[in-house]
Amino acid sequence: MDITFVAIILIVVVALLAMTIKIANQWERVVVLFLGRFVGIRGPGLFFIIPFLNRVAFLIDIRVITTSFNAEQTLTKDTVPVNVDAVLFWQVVDVEKAALEVKDYMGSVSLASQTALRDVIGKTILSDMLTGREAIDAELQRLIGNRVSGWGIKVISVEIRDVVIPGALQDAMSMQAQAERERQARVILGDSERQIAEKFEQAAKSYENNPTALHLRAMNMLYDGLKGGHSTIVIVPSTALETMTLGDMTGTIALAKTITNVQKESTSHEQQPQ
Repeated sequence: MDITFVAIILIVVVALLAMTIKIANQWERVVVLFLGRFVGIRGPGLFFIIPFLNRVAFLIDIRVITTSFNAEQTLTKDTVPVNVDAVLFWQVVDVEKAALEVKDYMGSVSLASQTALRDVIGKTILSDMLTGREAIDAELQRLIGNRVSGWGIKVISVEIRDVVIPGALQDAMSMQAQAERERQARVILGDSERQIAEKFEQAAKSYENNPTALHLRAMNMLYDGLKGGHSTIVIVPSTALETMTLGDMTGTIALAKTITNVQKESTSHEQQPQ
């Protein structure tokens, strides 16, 4: 037998073996066709096909896949243009459907995600989009999952990463938030004044039928105003003096001078050397 012929036979056999033996990684599944018809899923590991009759049609990754998608200049329900970026986590759970039911399952998932995002934005007002992202994520997961479930794909989660609004609207929202904080501060101040007025009203009722207590309170107020030694009290003629039973102006001034003299004497005694 000619050596050249034997070499050719060996080369053909090796080529056929190379075409027959296939290997799939642990995270891969292989779709095999026989004369154009689906015959099964192969992998992971070593598997065999019949050359020229079998064909490896698809090599599908069954790991969790991350897909970023966005919606630019999309109007919210209250007609505010926003740019939204989101990320989708999904996985192929039915290799046969992913290979046979849709031409490009990865591209189809991306387009379905963008369409669902635009639909959700159009049904949501801006304030809910900024504060209620968890509800929007859940709604997006439901919509996208319904659209891709027939392709053998499972949506694990959807997360909105960023919501960008026009700069002029950001300034307006900042001014609105500042005005709201000022309004709350004024409300708190007004409520404090109301509580103080209620306490004074209660105190007035306590002094109403007790002139002795009112007189003692007036004396205490006068003493507190003068005990510092550097205070000056200007007393204006008023009926309030008689109401508080402080007496006439002459008696009040004399009382103030007496208190001041007593304080000066006590201070001089303290300063004398021992």
